[in-house]
Amino acid sequence: MELPLGEGTIDVDLPDCDVTVAEPPGGEPVDVPAAAERALDRPLGPSIANRAFPGDDVAIVVTDVTRATPDDVLLDALIGRLTNAGVERSDVTIVVGLGLHRPLTDDEIAEAYGEYADLVVNHDPDEATAVGHIDPAVAGEAERGSAGALGAQGVPIEVNPAVASADLVLATGMVEPHQYAGFSGGAKTVVVGAGGEPLIRYTHGPELLGRDGVRLGRIEGNPFRDFLDRAGELAGPDFCLNVTHGPSGILDVAAGSPRPVVRELADSAREALSVPVDRAYDAVVAGVGAPKDANLYQASRAATYVALGDRNPLREGGRIVVPAALPEGAGEGTGERRFLEWLSNGSSADAVYEAMANGYEPGAQRAFVLARVLREFDVYVTNSQAPAIVEDCLMRAEETVADAIEPGSDVLIVPDAIDTLLVDPDRSK
Repeated sequence: MELPLGEGTIDVDLPDCDVTVAEPPGGEPVDVPAAAERALDRPLGPSIANRAFPGDDVAIVVTDVTRATPDDVLLDALIGRLTNAGVERSDVTIVVGLGLHRPLTDDEIAEAYGEYADLVVNHDPDEATAVGHIDPAVAGEAERGSAGALGAQGVPIEVNPAVASADLVLATGMVEPHQYAGFSGGAKTVVVGAGGEPLIRYTHGPELLGRDGVRLGRIEGNPFRDFLDRAGELAGPDFCLNVTHGPSGILDVAAGSPRPVVRELADSAREALSVPVDRAYDAVVAGVGAPKDANLYQASRAATYVALGDRNPLREGGRIVVPAALPEGAGEGTGERRFLEWLSNGSSADAVYEAMANGYEPGAQRAFVLARVLREFDVYVTNSQAPAIVEDCLMRAEETVADAIEPGSDVLIVPDAIDTLLVDPDRSK
């Protein structure tokens, strides 16, 4: 069968193995421009017409190139509504929600945001401006004795200066399965994508990530998602236009207040992406493809999504195989460099996990979560342009998928591991 690799595909043939393919139901793709306009006509909460006024300074936070969000189309729809409300184009700033990822190049900005490229600025977390704090008690941490570590006022909420000073904050976003938030999108585009290091350090630290309820595909009762939503009430967005997608493309669009938008699109995503798993396998082949397989930091999501989701499909001692192109190696942003430093300097997955449990810098959380998986399972990365980096990061590099799987194995192939929810059969009904 064919699996994604970069912008193309590779042929995978495992004739000596018993192979099962996890294909989610998918769903019918929508016409995104038309669906965006329909969503804006029927928002979940007050419309842009009731929020935007002539003379307003407006910030629109958009996703970066690691997300497959059709930002140019969503910007068309949002800016059209702002124009109708009397907002001048010159009063709009578009902020790329990078978090701790590398800045986009001018060429990437032009390709991703089209005619609006001249309005775009890269977010710099070092320049973030404080807009308030979340009290530890509100953040669910008072009973854990962490107020002293966070400061008397709690967790500082900092965002890009253009966002902090805006009269109205809008955001695009992709509501897709997320390792910590359950599903991405909503307030996450602003408070993490355009946020400062203190917030990212807190939300991605070992204490919060280790709490019950922080898991792939879960929104209700998820402390990580709850914190993002509370931070969004301080920092924005006031209004978001989000999409969700499946194997066939964009499946749904919703607009309005962040919380109901995420919940509506998460329901659409679950229906399209869930695959029940009723037994355990020797190996799971986890497809990624562009843009997530540009670097190891992003591609490693495939392994953690498989092992740490609703239903772990692996037998004890099993392996995860991830074909990934990795033209950027480990990655070029601050988080990516910290990821590489922790893993490449670790003597073992156990050693990395135990050291990181005492704390780490923002961006390194991907190493912490990956180390958790590597304590139990081997991870192989195949077909990459950076095999030495893979090996340095406590994983195994092989030339092909077939080279990474022992003959006679019982194999589950997940062609799109980032956008497939492996679930317990009892929860798939």
